[in-house]
Amino acid sequence: MKLIIDTLARELGIKALQVEKTIELIDEGNTIPFIARYRKEIHGGLDDEVLRNLDERLTYLRHLEARKAEVLRLIEEQGKLTGELKDQILKATVLQRVEDLYRPFKQKKSTRGSKAREKGLEPLALTIMACDFSGDFEAYAATFLDEAKGVATLEEAVSGARDIIAEIVSVDADYRRVIKAIILKTGRLYSESLTEEKTVYDMYHDFTEPLQKPANHRILAMNRGEKEKILRIKVDYEFESLLKYLLKEVVVKENPLTGPFLAQAVEDGLKRLLAPSIEREIRSDLKEVAEEDAIRVFAKNFKPLLLNPPIKGARVLGIDPSFRTGCKLAVLDEYGTFLDQGTIYPNEPQNQVAEARQKLKEVIEKHRIDLIAIGNGTASRETEGFVAGVIAELPREVAYAIVSEAGASVYSASKLGTEEFPDVNVSIRGAISIGRRLQDPLAELVKIDPRSVGVGQYQHDVNQKQLEETLVKVVEDCVNSVGVEVSTASAPLLSYVAGISPQVARAIVTFRETEGVIGSRVDLKKVKGLGNKAFEQSAGFIRIADSKNPLDATAVHPESYGVALELLAILGYSLEDLKQDGLSDISDRTRGRMDELAKKLSVGTMTLRDIIEALRRPGRDPREDMPPQILRKDVVGFDDLSEGMILMGTVRNVVNFGAFVDIGLKNDGLVHISQLADRFVKDPMAVVEVGDVVKVKIIGLDKERQKISLTMKGFNQEVLSI
Repeated sequence: MKLIIDTLARELGIKALQVEKTIELIDEGNTIPFIARYRKEIHGGLDDEVLRNLDERLTYLRHLEARKAEVLRLIEEQGKLTGELKDQILKATVLQRVEDLYRPFKQKKSTRGSKAREKGLEPLALTIMACDFSGDFEAYAATFLDEAKGVATLEEAVSGARDIIAEIVSVDADYRRVIKAIILKTGRLYSESLTEEKTVYDMYHDFTEPLQKPANHRILAMNRGEKEKILRIKVDYEFESLLKYLLKEVVVKENPLTGPFLAQAVEDGLKRLLAPSIEREIRSDLKEVAEEDAIRVFAKNFKPLLLNPPIKGARVLGIDPSFRTGCKLAVLDEYGTFLDQGTIYPNEPQNQVAEARQKLKEVIEKHRIDLIAIGNGTASRETEGFVAGVIAELPREVAYAIVSEAGASVYSASKLGTEEFPDVNVSIRGAISIGRRLQDPLAELVKIDPRSVGVGQYQHDVNQKQLEETLVKVVEDCVNSVGVEVSTASAPLLSYVAGISPQVARAIVTFRETEGVIGSRVDLKKVKGLGNKAFEQSAGFIRIADSKNPLDATAVHPESYGVALELLAILGYSLEDLKQDGLSDISDRTRGRMDELAKKLSVGTMTLRDIIEALRRPGRDPREDMPPQILRKDVVGFDDLSEGMILMGTVRNVVNFGAFVDIGLKNDGLVHISQLADRFVKDPMAVVEVGDVVKVKIIGLDKERQKISLTMKGFNQEVLSI
């Protein structure tokens, strides 16, 4: 364990004691959100990102140590474990090294080498490898002839021995390590097209790139092309230089009797076994790194998307646009409650513009609509123009926003969608989802498979289990950083609260429906399946606005209620004061007194600061401090644009080669990585995130393909980042 602790401390740049205490907390069954928020004194104030990394690496390193122990046991059972080999295995820092060291001792399926061993030819192979035979070699080799074993001729005996040598060379851990290093340093990845037809992979026809630093998004693109049988991918390297190295290492002496046989065996081992194996391994490594990067990009994009600020107190009309089947309407009140539905046909082929205009006006007036959320799918552009024209004629202020509908159809047809709205048509459920995404993105997006939300790149080409695990952690961090109002939260939202499983989340909703409102955090203990540990982990992230105890609406954990009450008394406050929108001047009353108060209250200073902040703004939603969503009242057409025009837009997606920015059109404009800043940019995510409101200038318009090129250079802007 000490080795793991020291490794984690070095990798994460933190103290060994912090690592040790965090591991203890994890092993006790505490969740990362709970540890990050309510155990700061124990782990020294590590943030949730560091804690997540620590948790992931801890799992890997523990698996590595377990595998080492298993490999040592398996080799020892064969009676082949030497002190040197044991030392090499124990010193291995990556799983691949352990597997390479174990490879020569692994039980193999039938191979040419194993068949030769069964024929009793291994001593002959070892003699050839020794390369010091001085007698009659042919006579010696003839002693291995045995027709019953399938060795009838001298050539069959020597051939079998060569197969054994080739296999020995191919599984040697040190040879593999060096050969792989040489190929990585000098080799290139090459792709060629298997078709003459024009495809999206045209740039990869006769494409080559050094193996040392290939672009991850290109690796995934080429892999996809290969999977679709459009591209052929291979690793190019100098075979002769690899063979020269191996011949030198194996010590092929100028022995006229055995030297030629050994050289042939080494070349065969390299060409038939070792090099192809290393090539597959390199391809696998490149894929793994590219997938990890794609998952990182997805997660980085997904988090700010979830944390887009909600629009509170607004009555919303959700519109799911369409041509032939009409635009579906869903009316939502300020709390997202579904009130009414309808369908209008303003687009082709029906073109019932006048009727649609009249009906839309009636719905807006009847339900006092403040905002209209328009899905960005089929017919979005046409519907936006129609809506902009209608609201321009209204006597009251109404705005609209284009909302990503990625995944809305998945939700509409899902079991959850059916349970929420059993008597509502599938297409109307889509409009409800679109409207709710504008009102509260986090609450709505947690109902959808994260892979369907339309951010990142190549999310369907990566390891799906790893992607799902990563995205679940992102959602957990977002949900727990915001907090959840238990009286209105859906089961999917509650299931991401620390310590609450999907089963317990459903039990909370059932309890709410059968027993009435949950009046306090203590009432959570009445929910079936929510035990003491789950309560400890979850209570601080649950909010109950109407509780008799105003602390239940804050981020103060119930375990600290006593400290909070004593603090209020010391500072001259009461719980009634807390109900009046918080204690805005508490920071002034505690300034310069933190150490004194912490000592008096027997609490850590970091915990005390968190309590004070929670009391200062008890109903605080961290998303409210972020730039608001851009709302529009008129439509911008492609023909209205010109090069040099400066606009404000919202970043919708960030990828390795740049960022896509919504400037009010159906298609987002692209800010290429070279146009993100007045400096060299290696990683676009170091400059922008999804949800950032940025100033851009149009530098290119392709009317035929409706493509827009943008730049952020020259503005020296401070991005309004979420």
